[in-house]
Amino acid sequence: MRKQYHFRKSEQGLLAWDVHRLISLTQAIQPRAVQLSDIREVDESYWYDTEDPPPTCRDLIEHMQLVMATDLAHPIILSPDGRVMDGMHRVAKAILHGHSEIMAVRLQAMPEPDYIGVDPAELPYDEA
Repeated sequence: MRKQYHFRKSEQGLLAWDVHRLISLTQAIQPRAVQLSDIREVDESYWYDTEDPPPTCRDLIEHMQLVMATDLAHPIILSPDGRVMDGMHRVAKAILHGHSEIMAVRLQAMPEPDYIGVDPAELPYDEA
């Protein structure tokens, strides 16, 4: 499976977490239902917040294909402050299917990022 990353901007530069590591860090956390209305990223620019030029219809179609293929059986991962670190495609699918809740695991403490200040194009995306 190709590596995936969660990104956040910071004063130190772009922070990146390996999603597979986040999943392993949450294995012992019991999932619980969270209200989709509490997921702030739904009303924020999430996938395309820094794109220049703006996304094309093909870019949106590719994301919709990912949404359709995702499995709601896997809980999303939330940071300690309730922000999505993995699972926005699942959030989108749950909303499209009319759900009001989604299963989630919430980290108790923010793990150190795997990379700081590294351009996403420079990160390793080889098989995990």
